[in-house]
Amino acid sequence: MSKKTITVESLPIGIINQDGEDYISPNDIVRESENGTAIIENWLRNKNTLEFLAVWEEIYNPNFNSIEFEGIKNEAGLNRFTMSAKQWTAKTNAIGLIAKQGRYGGTYAHKDIAFEFTSRISPKFKRFLIKEFQRLKDEVVPTAPWNGISAEV
Repeated sequence: MSKKTITVESLPIGIINQDGEDYISPNDIVRESENGTAIIENWLRNKNTLEFLAVWEEIYNPNFNSIEFEGIKNEAGLNRFTMSAKQWTAKTNAIGLIAKQGRYGGTYAHKDIAFEFTSRISPKFKRFLIKEFQRLKDEVVPTAPWNGISAEV
């Protein structure tokens, strides 16, 4: 797995490829924000976000723990409720969010989820992110594998 970087409105955003799927760093998207980490935490606490994540997982992840999700959904919205990407993946066996330490560590969201997250931040920024992401794919795919082995951006 290698990390690529795209620049969207002067902001470098990391992208990794895992198991043939592209994941974008939400931390990088909010890096310039005053309360970047809080933005992600609040997004993950939102019941609508959790329902979106669950629908995505149910479509793409046969091992998603939907029973555990029901318990999470019942708690969502309460003042005491908190959720992190690491908790979400551990409790539900989710694959749409990656929370890891070490080389290429950090939080990454499948591109579908990252685009959804970005629409909460700024629809304009979301459009620029999608456009730059597609430009990278268009440039890299014809000349080298997208798995990051030999392509340098």
